[in-house]
Amino acid sequence: MLYPTDERVVDDLAILARTEEPAGPEDPTMSEALHNLRALIMAAERYRVNAAASVGLGTTESQAISSLAVHGPRGQSDLARDLSLTSSAATALVDRLERHGVAERTRHPSDRRRMLIRLTRRGEELATAGQQTLLASLHMVPAADLPFVSTWLGSIARDLHARTR
Repeated sequence: MLYPTDERVVDDLAILARTEEPAGPEDPTMSEALHNLRALIMAAERYRVNAAASVGLGTTESQAISSLAVHGPRGQSDLARDLSLTSSAATALVDRLERHGVAERTRHPSDRRRMLIRLTRRGEELATAGQQTLLASLHMVPAADLPFVSTWLGSIARDLHARTR
């Protein structure tokens, strides 16, 4: 979820974005940043596997819970697109989510032909509990730096998302 940032941070990012050509991996600072980004992604993957296993779910189910927690109720085809699943794999996933009691199919409020997938109370509780580790990590960031870090995390996430669609 993206949060509003103070305008100074947005201005700082705009100034930084206008600098000369981006450094390549041979630049020591860029190399360290690349290493740290890869380490963050690997830690996040390990976090997801452990968090899912601790409640008896697989990583795909965990991804679906996160997607529904971030985006709210979604059509099954939207969820499939979010998770890069085929239609039949999405159907099997939603069946598993329902069996685990973490999501349910409900009628779309304005289109009776459509179904939405939404988190149940248990699914919402799991999503909230899963945030605790993430919050603990974010508490390591000094409060004054959090808007800056948040803005850059969001920018990197959006860029990686766009590059992998």
